[in-house]
Amino acid sequence: MNRLCAAAFLLAALLVVGCRQQPNAAPTQLTAVIVSEYPHDQTAFTQGLVWDKNAMYESTGLFGQSSLRRVDLASGNVLQRRNYGSQFFAEGLAVFGDSLYQLTWSNRVIFQYDKDSFDLRRTFPWPHEGWGITHDGSSLIISDGSATLYFLAPDDMSERRRVTVRDRGREITRLNELEYVKGSVYANVWHEERIAVINPADGTVTAWIDLSAVCARMRSGNPDAVLNGIMYDADTDRLIITGKLWPALFAVKTVPIGQNQP
Repeated sequence: MNRLCAAAFLLAALLVVGCRQQPNAAPTQLTAVIVSEYPHDQTAFTQGLVWDKNAMYESTGLFGQSSLRRVDLASGNVLQRRNYGSQFFAEGLAVFGDSLYQLTWSNRVIFQYDKDSFDLRRTFPWPHEGWGITHDGSSLIISDGSATLYFLAPDDMSERRRVTVRDRGREITRLNELEYVKGSVYANVWHEERIAVINPADGTVTAWIDLSAVCARMRSGNPDAVLNGIMYDADTDRLIITGKLWPALFAVKTVPIGQNQP
């Protein structure tokens, strides 16, 4: 009887371990259907894109060309601009309250600006590379080119928590521009033609949005002109995407792969 109980206990333990080791469910596979197209400055090396109260803000990168911009979506005209010196390479951008938070790639600092005047409010040290930034209403969420998302306090940049982004156990690295959409984090993946939809609670990729058809329209032969830039207008439920050095932005609807209409 003791041997039988021991064998049953061992079998139950193995079953529990096996269940724990099972991979997560496969992410939903989505594609993007273009709803509308807008002009975009083809010289803009887009690193961050955000929509706030009928205004579009953009961060552009490269040493000697980095800037913070307010842009008219309909015309593509730059309405307001703050340029950086040649020592800075600007990256992701987020609006939180009445401030703009702009990352730098390798300078290890985060700039906080007044959203209306673009006046510098504070400069925060950041111990990692800066790639993408968004927020969930309480924490800033930052990527550094790895598979990690950092959740920070906006007032002092103290780390609250972090998650590792995985698709069925495989780490998804090169997370780039970020946007918070309906409770999920949308992330560009550098040099990939798709967006990861991430559960911010545990880092699980719940869906992939295939944008290869949109990217095919924008191919110019320049290897740096890749998909990068996501913004979401919650008032009209518009998801808008672009890329580095692209001449256009696109409002898109996401649909399951195989479905042709939004």
